[in-house]
Parts: sequence; C-alpha cells; structure tokens
Amino acid sequence: MGSVSALRVVESCLVAPSDETPRRGLWLSPLDLVLATRGHTPLVHVYGASDVAGFFDVARLKESMAKALVPFYPLAGRLGVDADGRVQIDCNAEGALFVVARSAHTVEDFSDPSPSPELTKLFAPRVLPPSVMLTIQVTFLRCGGVVFGTAVHHAVVDGSSMFHFTRTWASYCRYGDGAAVVEAPPCHDRALLRARSPPVIHLETIPMFCSNLTMHDSPARSVLGTEVFTISGEQLHALKRHCDGASTFCAVSALVWRCMCVARDLDPGATTPINFPVDIRHRLTPPLPDGYFGNGVVNVFVTASVKDVVSGTLASVAGRVKETTARLDEEEVLRSAVDYFETAAAEKGMRAAEDRGNLPETEVRMNSWFHMPMYDTDFGWGKPRMTTRAEAVRGGWVYLLAASGGGARVLLSLEAATVRKFEVVLRRVLASERARL
Repeated sequence: MGSVSALRVVESCLVAPSDETPRRGLWLSPLDLVLATRGHTPLVHVYGASDVAGFFDVARLKESMAKALVPFYPLAGRLGVDADGRVQIDCNAEGALFVVARSAHTVEDFSDPSPSPELTKLFAPRVLPPSVMLTIQVTFLRCGGVVFGTAVHHAVVDGSSMFHFTRTWASYCRYGDGAAVVEAPPCHDRALLRARSPPVIHLETIPMFCSNLTMHDSPARSVLGTEVFTISGEQLHALKRHCDGASTFCAVSALVWRCMCVARDLDPGATTPINFPVDIRHRLTPPLPDGYFGNGVVNVFVTASVKDVVSGTLASVAGRVKETTARLDEEEVLRSAVDYFETAAAEKGMRAAEDRGNLPETEVRMNSWFHMPMYDTDFGWGKPRMTTRAEAVRGGWVYLLAASGGGARVLLSLEAATVRKFEVVLRRVLASERARL
C-alpha cells in the first residue's frame, strides 16, 4: 500500500460545539464501563472523486460538525473520573479533534483492503491525548478521492450510536440550517441502564455474560493474519436454509465457529465458547428511547464441546446461538446482566485495554455490523465506495459485514497459518451447503 511517509498532515485543530452545551460529568452505565477498556474504534470510509462543487470542503465539514456536536455534546468532552474514581465523561465542550491530510495514494489502492496497521497509520486519526472522545481525519488522495477516517472512544458509544451521530452530521453538511431532522434526537439519560440497589444477580445466568475477555500476547513466532472472506448471496441463502431459516448472524456464526474449530484442529473433547454482543435497546420493557446515545449492548457466551460444533448439524449449532440470544428477551435476565456488569466493574476497576493479543485458541468473538448503516454517510458528495475497520489487532475476533448482492463479508484475525486452513474449510463447507439445494 505504500509507506506512512506518503501522508502529509496539513491541518490539525479542535472543533467545538457551535452553541452552548451542558457542562457536567456524564455518568456511565455498567454497559459503558464494560467497554471503556476497548479504547477507540478506528473506521475508514473511502469516497471516489467527484465533480460536485466543493467536494469535501473542509470549512463546510467543520461548520456542520460543530452544529452536530451541540446535541451530541458528549463527543466534544473528555474521558475522566468522578470524585469516587468512577469513569465518566467530562462534558466540557473542548471539542473533537479534526485532522486534514494529503496522500499520494489513489482510490484504486482500496478496492477491497484488509484492516492493517498501515491502513490505521495512514488514514485512521491518531488520538492525542487519549482522553479525546472523537477524532476525525479527512485525507485527500492524489486521484481526487477522499478517505474519511474516524476514531471514537467505546466508553461513549457503540456502533449504533456512532452512526446516529455521523448521519446527523452528514445531514447538516448536505442541507445546512434547513436540514430535516429525520433522526431521533439523542437521549443522554444513561441512568436508564442503572443497576438496581441492591443488585439482583441470578447465579445461573452468570456463565452466559461476558464482562471481560481473556486476551494474551501472541508468541513471537505467531504472526497475526487478517483476511476478508466473501459469502455470496446465493451461498448465504443456502446456508440459512440449512440452518432451519436462522438469521444471517446465527447462520454465519455457526459456520465461523465450526470452521475455526476445524482450522485450529481442536481436541474434540475440549470446550469451545463463542461470545458476541447483543443490542438490548428494544428488548427491555419499556424499550430504550430510539435515540439512546451510549452503549446498548450486552456481551454473552455460548459454550459447547468441539465435537458438537464440528460433528453436529449446522442447524443445531446455529440453534445454540439463537437460544442464547432469545433468553435476552426476558426482562429479568437483562436487568440481572446490568447488575452483574456493575458489580464486575466495581470489583475490577479499569483494567488494561483489551486492544492487543489473542483470545484463547478455543474461543471465538463474533461482532455483527451486518445491519449497520455503514454506507449511508453522505455529506452531500455521494456515499462511500468502501467502509471498513482500519485495524483488527485481536486474534480470534471476527466481524460480520454486509456485501453487495445480498451477501456477507467475514473479516477475521487469526494466526497467519490458521487463516489459510480456515479458508479451505470455509469453502468446503459452503460448497457442501450449496450442493444440498
């Protein structure tokens, strides 16, 4: 892709809200605290060159961003702690970091890139100081295209809330003061997810909740490889059909779980967990407001023997994922989870960031961005040609993304040698499922 020296930063400044905003410490819910150690999530959006007047005009971007930061004011704050040492967001309107750069690269260099340290260094904004909640980098390419990079702290939002902000910002940029407010206004009442006092934790549910992932450093000889595999619309249809009509997430999770076990040649008698976040915004009673701005996901575990994952039907494996997800429709289970995460956060405090290393080889982490509006960020000059996470540095982590033609993309990070084995197994299983149609 080229060296980092191909990038030249031409401007770096803070963009503050354009109007007065509340100055206060914003209390973080237990679901925020669980994710606070993840740090910033780097994304890049690639836009092709356009003849539209004012293409990615920096002044226009800043002005509209300042307007959007008024209702979304926590993004202009800083990560801090309250008098009791609990992590919070200091809503001080210091502003989000905005960087402008130029690069000798072209859009053709990003036809279907895999996340990499180089992609991050080039186009994902560098976050300094680390307490900054949001950083933006607009990089103008030699061909006239643009790479729009974002890095937002996981303590303040999950993916759903981040795209809520970017869509609102894009609307202000497209239409100015006449922008139609099509999005629900952000709701900053995180006390809606406050733990009960005293907490009521149902011990039998604790094994299904994931408050902390066990990450370990990779051996020096183990080079981490990151690849993106595409599942066509036809293949996805066949897979879901043979998983008894399971959702895309359940079916692809079953597929990935099986392929991972086979590629890693796990002992059939070993226990293998798969963990994943579940959005609970509309599972609660009453549901959270449509504009709830924060982290609204609960991390859960599903555990099985390697033998059952590898030798059972894919439908049975997908069924395990579905059954666990369905349990989160129970209000008491969800409230117990919130209580559990609050207790876990109080006991552990701020742990080291879960940003490097691998999961145990028996474990898989599935993250679904399949229904995220990743391609809806249109600032007035068209939608992005490609959107992806800039870097995947955690071994055993998988991201499910939408693909053209009704298909899916599977982005995963594993030991380089295991990636090749995973691809062979994946293609074999997909061919088998398609042949059964």
